[in-house]
Amino acid sequence: MKVLVYDIETVPDTQSGRRLLGLGDDLPDADIVRALEQIQFQKNGRTFLPHHLHRIVSISLLLASASDEPTLWSLDGDEAEILERFFTGIDQYAPQLVSWNGAHFDLPVIHYRSLLHGIIAPRYWETGEEEREFRFNNYLNRYHWRHLDLMDVLSLYDYHAAASLDNISKLIGAPGKQGMDGGQVWEAFQAGERERISNYCETDVLNTYLVFLRFEMMRGRIGRDACDERCRRLREMLEASGKPHLEEFAALMQQ
Repeated sequence: MKVLVYDIETVPDTQSGRRLLGLGDDLPDADIVRALEQIQFQKNGRTFLPHHLHRIVSISLLLASASDEPTLWSLDGDEAEILERFFTGIDQYAPQLVSWNGAHFDLPVIHYRSLLHGIIAPRYWETGEEEREFRFNNYLNRYHWRHLDLMDVLSLYDYHAAASLDNISKLIGAPGKQGMDGGQVWEAFQAGERERISNYCETDVLNTYLVFLRFEMMRGRIGRDACDERCRRLREMLEASGKPHLEEFAALMQQ
């Protein structure tokens, strides 16, 4: 089975915010965001918006297998098109999805945004009615591994034991966060820095993949030599990319 490692980057959905708050188009986006954050803060003491009010601006993906060279790319632009292309890949390959905190953030956001745009994704939502094998291993069951949320599994499904991708990546010799962090995405989006956002998202995917390889070795699915070989392939792909953020990531890899 092919492995598809993914990560999303989001910004506040100001259009939906206007609709829910009954505010006009003349109010600046920044004011809409402040209003939404203030309401959220009054609810739970945090300004982080609920999942359905996040708009996806980038999905980065790494497709890998035991025999093929890894492939890394990003989907950006129109949100509906991003989602359609994401699910087209799932329909085509039925890969194992791998994420860090995907079950708690990325996938719920993807679900709500797909509902908003009317995205059709039958294989993703399959639970065994049409394909029997999905009854025992599908994308939706928390304890099935067709979608593997590494943060969820490594913490033994205990939120109090969860760790950040940045910390765990650095502990195993991966570079960790590069260029920015999630709290800077809205600012970068407002400044028109879409490429910078995608570059940041890609480095999160790379960190997740390196954690995944170490996890596969830990549970005996691959040997140390195979893990080292896949890391070597990844490094060579990054070095040959011609993209500064990927070349920098490769130079910082300690595996």
